[in-house]
Amino acid sequence: MARLRTRLALLGSAVALAAGALVPAQLAGAQPAAAAEEKQWVALGDSYTAGVIRAAGNTFEVPRDGCERTDRSYPQVIDRDLGGLFELTNVSCGAATIENVTDAPQDPIGRHLPPISEDPDYPFPPVPPQSEAVGPDTDVITVGAGGNTLGFADLLLKCPQLGGENDGKGTPCKDAHADGIAARLKKVRQEYDRMLSVLHERAPHAKILAVGYPTIIPQDTSNCSYGDLTQFGTITQGDLAWLRHDVLESLNKAINDSTGTQDAASFVDLYTPSQHHSVCDDSKWVEGFVTLPDQLSFVHPNALGHRNAADHVEEAMLNTIS
Repeated sequence: MARLRTRLALLGSAVALAAGALVPAQLAGAQPAAAAEEKQWVALGDSYTAGVIRAAGNTFEVPRDGCERTDRSYPQVIDRDLGGLFELTNVSCGAATIENVTDAPQDPIGRHLPPISEDPDYPFPPVPPQSEAVGPDTDVITVGAGGNTLGFADLLLKCPQLGGENDGKGTPCKDAHADGIAARLKKVRQEYDRMLSVLHERAPHAKILAVGYPTIIPQDTSNCSYGDLTQFGTITQGDLAWLRHDVLESLNKAINDSTGTQDAASFVDLYTPSQHHSVCDDSKWVEGFVTLPDQLSFVHPNALGHRNAADHVEEAMLNTIS
């Protein structure tokens, strides 16, 4: 639907231009109509926005800054789809927290994840808070953040270890970490509220689109194969169900609830349209810990996942100018 609306919007612009070219000069008036100015769009967020993994394309910035923005991530896909309507400034960065979006500089890590991988360009210079790219002339802000503030990557490191120690049985990760999830979600909500306020102050006329996280874990966790590194490795089925419901779905709810406090903000739901495309589905839009043959992906959207995100974010962006 979003791609159809995009094409209709662009077709409408083309028809309008063609019609204008056919109007005789004496009817068109002495002054030609000014072309519509591009809307200024700033893309903020973490690795689910930036792309980061090779399954989401190639990094394109020279010299690299360590944020690992890829050419098939959804901001870049939208930029190609809606070129001429929006001018993109993309400052998303892998491993960014909500505070890195709001007011904390970030030390990007690139692909430096020892002992798993070494990045020859590491260390990278700090990058400024992403909100500094936003200003009074900004028309649209897209932001996808919260997972790193919640500590989802930390859970992805701990849960396989606990699952392996329990031979794939029970809910060892839930047993060890469930008590702390409410506090983590509270922190996400507080920092997200503050981030939205800061963005609104910096760009008082901008529409803010808060982009949620896609479906990562299927409703039926029996679809996931224990020990399969192209999925979730040794995380137990019980812990996957807990991560899906209590962690990821609750994270999306916290983000959605936060946008409800801001008149200029709205939530873009990627979770619902990406169901049946989890890490454990045949048609996956999110990779598991690794992508065959030898690429570390650590549970991130691939190019298909970013295409889906682009479709829904595009639709929300077009609604800001309709």
